Amino acid sequence: MNKYSLLENIASPADLKSLEKESLEELASQIRSKIIETVSRTGGHLAPSLGVVDLTIALHFVFQTPPDKIIFDVGHQAYAHKLLTGRFSRFDTLRQRGGLSGFARMSESPYDAFTVGHASTSISAGLGMACGKELKGERAKVVSVIGDGSMTAGLAYEGLNQAGGLKKDLIVVLNDNEMSIAPNVGALSGFLSRKLSSSRSFIGWREEFKSFLRKDSVAYKLMKRLEESFKAFITPGMLFEAFEFNYFGPINGHRIDQLIDAFEAVSKTNSPALVHVLTKKGKGYEPAEKNPIYFHGVGSFEVSTGNCISKAASPPSYTQVFGKTLIELAQKDEKIVAVTAAMPEGTGLAPFALHFPERFFDVGIAEQHGVTFAAGLAVEGFKPVVAIYSTFMQRAYDQVLHDVCIESLPVVFAMDRGGIVGEDGPTHHGAFDLSFLRSIPNLVLMAPADENELAGMLKTAVESNRPIGLRYPRGAAVGVEMDKHPKTVPIGKAKVLNEGGDVLVLAVGPLVYQALGAARRLEKKGIGVTVVNARFIKPIDSELILDLSSKIPRVLTIEENSLVGGFGSAVLECLADAGLSNVRVSRMGISDRFVEHGTQKELRRMLGLDEDGIVSRIESLLESCKK
Repeated sequence: MNKYSLLENIASPADLKSLEKESLEELASQIRSKIIETVSRTGGHLAPSLGVVDLTIALHFVFQTPPDKIIFDVGHQAYAHKLLTGRFSRFDTLRQRGGLSGFARMSESPYDAFTVGHASTSISAGLGMACGKELKGERAKVVSVIGDGSMTAGLAYEGLNQAGGLKKDLIVVLNDNEMSIAPNVGALSGFLSRKLSSSRSFIGWREEFKSFLRKDSVAYKLMKRLEESFKAFITPGMLFEAFEFNYFGPINGHRIDQLIDAFEAVSKTNSPALVHVLTKKGKGYEPAEKNPIYFHGVGSFEVSTGNCISKAASPPSYTQVFGKTLIELAQKDEKIVAVTAAMPEGTGLAPFALHFPERFFDVGIAEQHGVTFAAGLAVEGFKPVVAIYSTFMQRAYDQVLHDVCIESLPVVFAMDRGGIVGEDGPTHHGAFDLSFLRSIPNLVLMAPADENELAGMLKTAVESNRPIGLRYPRGAAVGVEMDKHPKTVPIGKAKVLNEGGDVLVLAVGPLVYQALGAARRLEKKGIGVTVVNARFIKPIDSELILDLSSKIPRVLTIEENSLVGGFGSAVLECLADAGLSNVRVSRMGISDRFVEHGTQKELRRMLGLDEDGIVSRIESLLESCKK
C-alpha cells in the first residue's frame, strides 16, 4: 500500500474537504511521516511543524482558502500547510536552492497569505487584511495563527489592541505548546503557563467526565454550565477578553474533530475572536517530543533514532567561540552581563547562563526591549553584551541609535549569523547590518576574519567603554590556532596580510581567507596582490587605505553584506573625501537584492563571494584598467 495514498491526492484544500472526517487522522499521520522523512534529509523546523499538523488540517477543512486568509506567524510551522496546498510533489525540494522555501512566501503560492520569517507579525498583518477586505466589501475570513512564544513580543499586543478597539472580523488562533525556540520567559508567560497548566488538567478531566454522560442528561447540562463558570478562573481568557476578543477554548490541538467544530462555530462570528489551542511540539515523533529545542531547527538526522548524521570533524563554530570567550572574560570581570532575546542556545549563551545565572537575562522575543534594557544596565555601570542574530537586530534599530549611541553607552552588540546564513533564506540572511549600523554616530563596527580574532575583538569590545557592534557568521570557524588568552585589537586599525603591487584587496570578515587563497593563485600567474584584513567597518583605517591606494590605484573591496551603504561604500567615501580621484575601485558583496535560500557554499558561489569569484573579479579589474 502507498504510504501517502491520501496525501498525494491532495492538490488543494478542496480535495481535503472531499474526505470523510474519519480519514483525517490517517491523513495527519501521512503528513507527519512526509515531514519527518523530508526534514531528515534537508534539515528544517521539524518540531514546530509536527505540532500543528492536526490544527492545519482543521483550518483548511473549515475555511475557504485562498479567499479566506490563513497567516502563520514566523512560519516555522508551515510545512503541513504547504503539503495541503498543492506542493506535495515539490516537498522534497524544501529549503534547497530553487526549491520550496522553509517559510510561507506570497510569491510561492496564492495560499501563502503573507511572507513571514520573523516573529509576532501575524496579528498586525491579519488586521490589515481584515480592514482591507471590509473596505473592498469582501466577506472573506482572516485567520492569524500565532504561537505562545510569539506572544511574548509587544507587536502582538499592539495588533490585539487595535483589533479589539476596531472590533474587526479577525480570528486569532493561539497555538500554545508552552515554548518558542527556548522555554518562554517573563511575567506574561508565567501567567499563561499557570493558567495553561490548569487548562490542560481541565481538558483531561472534562473529556474523561463527559465520556460517562449522555448529552441529554441533566448532569451533562449542569457540567456545561459549571465549565463556563470555571473558565474564567483556570484559563487566560480574561486577558484576551480585556482586548475585546471573544475567547474560545482551550481546545485539544490534536483532536481534529473538536478543532473543526470550534472553527466552524467561530467562523460564524463577525467580531474579534481568539481560539486557544493546546498542542505538543514535535507531536508524533518521539525524539522531537522529548527534545523539542534540538528539533526546533535541526540538520539532517537518522529517522529511526533521531541522531544527527555525523559530518567530518570541523573547527568549532563562531557561536561556540563567542560563548566560551565571554565566559572566560566574565570570570575576570564581574561587570559583564549577557542579554539575549529568546535565543540562549542559538547565540551560544546557554553555557554562560549556567555559569552566571544572576548575570544572564533572556528578555523573550523582544529585541527592542532587550537593547534598551541593556542600556539601563550600562547606565548602572555594567558591561552588557547583547547577543542577537543579525537579521533580528533589524528590529531594534531605533533603540541602538537613540537609547545606546546618543549617550555612547558601553553596550556590546554580538551579532551572530552576519552575512549569508543558508537554507532559511531572505528573512534570515544577515545582509544589511553593516549598512544600517555604519551611519550611527559613536558606534564602532568590526568583523573578525577568524575565531581567534573574534575572541580578541570581544575582549576589545567589553573593555572599550563605548558602543560596539561585533559581527560574525554562521557555521564553522576557519580553524586557526587560538591564543591562550584573547588579545585586544587596536580600534580602527587594519592589518596587511599579503603584499603585491598589482591590486589592493580590502576585505572584512572570513572572506579575508578567500582573498588570500585568490592571491596565492594569482601570484602563480605573475599577478601581485596586497591583501588587507580591514577588521573595522567603522572607523575604517583611513591612513592605511589612503597610503596603499595611492601606491596601488587598483582597489577591490570584499564584504558579505549589501553593497548599498556597506564597507565598500565606506572605502569610496574615504577616497572621495581625500580627493584621490585616480583610484579604480571595484566592490564585491551582495547587490541591491534579497538572496534566496540554498546552502552557504552554493549562495556564495552564486554571488561570486568565493575564491574563484575573487580571482575572476581581480582579473577583470586589471583588464579594465588597460583600456
